[in-house]
Amino acid sequence: MTEAQSRPTDDVVQPFRLGRPGPDDPQIGGRVVRLGAVVDDILGRHDYPEPVARLLAEALALAAVLAGALKFDGVFTLQIQGDGPVSILVVDTTSDGAMRAYAKIKSDAGPLAPTEAPVPDLLGKGHLAFTVDQGPATERYQRIVDLKGAQLADCAQHYFRQTETLDAAIVLAAGRLGEGGWRAGALFLQRLPEDGERMLASDDADDPWRRAMLLLATVQAGEMLDPALDPLVLLYRLYHEDGVRATPPRPVSRGCRCTRARIGDVLRMLPRGELEELKIDGRLEVTCEFCNQMESFDERELEVLLAG
Repeated sequence: MTEAQSRPTDDVVQPFRLGRPGPDDPQIGGRVVRLGAVVDDILGRHDYPEPVARLLAEALALAAVLAGALKFDGVFTLQIQGDGPVSILVVDTTSDGAMRAYAKIKSDAGPLAPTEAPVPDLLGKGHLAFTVDQGPATERYQRIVDLKGAQLADCAQHYFRQTETLDAAIVLAAGRLGEGGWRAGALFLQRLPEDGERMLASDDADDPWRRAMLLLATVQAGEMLDPALDPLVLLYRLYHEDGVRATPPRPVSRGCRCTRARIGDVLRMLPRGELEELKIDGRLEVTCEFCNQMESFDERELEVLLAG
């Protein structure tokens, strides 16, 4: 088996650098995200309208590409809240690449048709937040920006401009290929700093960053989603003249952290009267918003749970 055959090309985050080592190294890095079974599994657990499923698939790719740039031991969360038909959209990923996601649609939203401007049409006005939580012993890191732009990639670009100290660019894609399941992808470029200072893009057509940006704009959604196209082949198509150096890809998986024990911990924190109101025919049923799995507790199980 060759290296190309043994290297995973789906459900991965593939880091890379452009250029060749030496004094002329353009100091440009990035990541390709390719999601297949993971995103299809996550979306398949809910009956989302197609425009919402597509938006959530893009959000999964965005979260994977941003979390892939961080060194953390915990959970990275992307959360969008708006006043549109889709009131909230959440994606989180653990430091070992386990992802989960859900979208909440208002009960009075009505039919949601495909749109060329999903952010204003589906999410409305609101904000985008990125959070890193490494547990109670550390301070939580969070950045929040207003939703700006027609596409989720536009919102991410606004975030880069407003809150980060590096020049960065991203393209996102999501969709179904033929009769297959959902797929999603992202291609992210980042201009790396020199001497700890911010590097601004040049108007010089020969500037490596400007050239990389122009080539990034040529990538097609079909290329980003094609399961037969190795992410490294895609990078070579775009940047073979500049050179591409790849490091080993990092796997991504679907992983919801809900368990019956954790749900029990949450129920123990609720007032008994509120629990009584939540019962239906003597049973209390709790459904995870992420994976849509339901846990049911009868009267005896609840008494044991609350007594513990």
